[in-house]
Amino acid sequence: MITRRALISSMIATACIMSFPANAEPADPVSALNEALIQIMRAGRATPFAARMAILTPISTKVFDLPLILRNSIGPARWAAISEPQKAELMDVFTQFTVASYVANFDSFSGEKFIIAPDTRSVGQDTVVQTRIVGSGGDTTKLDYVMHEAEGGWRVVDILLDGTISRVAVTRSDFRGLLAQSDAGPLIASLRGKVVSLAAGGAP
Repeated sequence: MITRRALISSMIATACIMSFPANAEPADPVSALNEALIQIMRAGRATPFAARMAILTPISTKVFDLPLILRNSIGPARWAAISEPQKAELMDVFTQFTVASYVANFDSFSGEKFIIAPDTRSVGQDTVVQTRIVGSGGDTTKLDYVMHEAEGGWRVVDILLDGTISRVAVTRSDFRGLLAQSDAGPLIASLRGKVVSLAAGGAP
């Protein structure tokens, strides 16, 4: 009989090798992310939070352009003023926070489906991949992924909730009060605290 530990190890290995070709279509990274989300949803709260983080982290760092998202969330001028050691620390905790937020929001499975619309739309040089999460009761959540093509292929640079609300813009507003000129210490501490809270079952 396969043990839960062996099952988790298998899921982590699958997430680590899950990939898409460099010349993929814009929707391919989103499809890979959706598959990983289904994995952690099926694993559920019976699986330790850290194990679900380990499952989702490899694919998240492939799908999302997290360095660009972080810079855009902070703003170019403020980002340039932060010291290199703090930039590295901030990048690390921002990655943890991003993954932890997904793990906390997608923590159970009851037949949900992820549907990617066949048509995309352009926003400047970027392409928007339109997706819907359909619950078992038919309720629908719309998440649109803003994709940018760079070296290495297509990657997510923003998420639009309900097709309009920019996650980067919301995050920039949240970060503004925690950045004191060139000191990112308060923001780093805040994000670390949120990761701990999410892992302990706090509200996403």
